[in-house]
Amino acid sequence: MKLSRTVEYAVQAMLALSQHEPGMPVPCSKLAAGGQMPERFLLQILRSLVTHGILSSTRGVDGGYALERPVEQISLLEVIEAIDGPLNSAPAPAKGMPEETHRRLSDVLQEITATTRRQLGAIQLSALAPPQQPQT
Repeated sequence: MKLSRTVEYAVQAMLALSQHEPGMPVPCSKLAAGGQMPERFLLQILRSLVTHGILSSTRGVDGGYALERPVEQISLLEVIEAIDGPLNSAPAPAKGMPEETHRRLSDVLQEITATTRRQLGAIQLSALAPPQQPQT
């Protein structure tokens, strides 16, 4: 499975936000600079994550983005589907493909998609976060 660059940036931004104090908004410009991501593109990604209830946004001088929930409660599946839409397994009927073959192919792909959804849903973003450095 290959993740889109958009999903990679979303995960990267989410993990960066997890390193900040909960509830304290982080400006998009800071996230973009820290992760070497294009700011305008990242802004679109963050807005999508807000729309899907994964992030919150605060306007104003001290505004920015914050996690809506702890990373232990956000799955990789949620992030992927917030950015790329629901995982889909319905193949378009191929010209000349017998209907029975198309049905079997569709059944197999639905099973694979269901398994993939379960696996991605079981991976919390906290499993991808870098280890915390001990405070001295």
